[in-house]
Amino acid sequence: MSIRGCVIGAGSWGTALAYLMAFRVADVPLWMRNAETAETIRKTRRHPKTLENLELPPAVRPTTDLREALADCELVIFAVPSQAFREVARKAGDFLRGDQSVLSATKGFERGSLARMSEILRQETAVRKIGVLSGPNLAGEIAMGQPASTVVASRFPEVIELATRYMKSEAFRVYGSDDPLGVELAGAMKNVMAVAAGIAHGLGFGSNVLATLLTRGMTEMARMGRAFGANHLTFSGLAGFGDLVCTCGSTMSRNHTVGRMVAQGKTLEQIRQEMTQVAEGVETARSIVELSDRMKVDMPISRGVAEVLYHGRAPKEVLAELMNRPSKDELDNALRE
Repeated sequence: MSIRGCVIGAGSWGTALAYLMAFRVADVPLWMRNAETAETIRKTRRHPKTLENLELPPAVRPTTDLREALADCELVIFAVPSQAFREVARKAGDFLRGDQSVLSATKGFERGSLARMSEILRQETAVRKIGVLSGPNLAGEIAMGQPASTVVASRFPEVIELATRYMKSEAFRVYGSDDPLGVELAGAMKNVMAVAAGIAHGLGFGSNVLATLLTRGMTEMARMGRAFGANHLTFSGLAGFGDLVCTCGSTMSRNHTVGRMVAQGKTLEQIRQEMTQVAEGVETARSIVELSDRMKVDMPISRGVAEVLYHGRAPKEVLAELMNRPSKDELDNALRE
């Protein structure tokens, strides 16, 4: 039987993951909802809506049949937007076997429940061997063949081994972690910081602001991670500081793009109408505020981003409040043993 790995979700990240897997796997079903898009990919070997210049290898097989896509796959990667994740996971749960390895490559929280994607997979499927994939992985750069690294985290070593075997290449390095909680939290929270970085960029601020945002943003992320019981060192790794540098410093980042558009005076509704793909940091900002209140964790940058996005506050007004907060020891408890 041919080796099979499956990707659920054909946005830019899901498409890039299928592309990566196709160099090591003989058959890579790429599941999507849109039959017209699937047919276009079959005919042209290119996605008509994202990464248009990326020619997909023959191993990548677009399909709208979820049962067929999941059958006999050793490794399944979910890369659907966070707010559609439960619906797709529930449908996939009818076909997934308990012995399959499943990774979430989605970075965010479910609205309302504040559930992480790995939690949704446990709730909606019979799969136990669950992991998360995160890191500084801009799909556009991967599509150009540029070197990149990621981290796969799971309590099951075989999930990490399988993901490494299916995706590692000369241009894509895979690291392992036994802290899926920290990796998942870091991947979600850094998107909010990327929105903040985009706002700063759009307002014309330079390197001093970006450096401050990166370091204080990581402190916030580590603080929340510590409250959840994650390893604070995870936030210094690829899923934390690595991804933070990547998304906060790149204009290719969707969340950074949202921030720049906010700085131009556009409303959230206008931004959503103009963007063709989901920027997870928009919804995550609201979730982080809810988590901050629930767990009594101080998250001033994330809260400031939510104030700008959802309450119409001027970015410069929020910045002034952040700058005038009482001074404190730089290394708070989130960064100490």
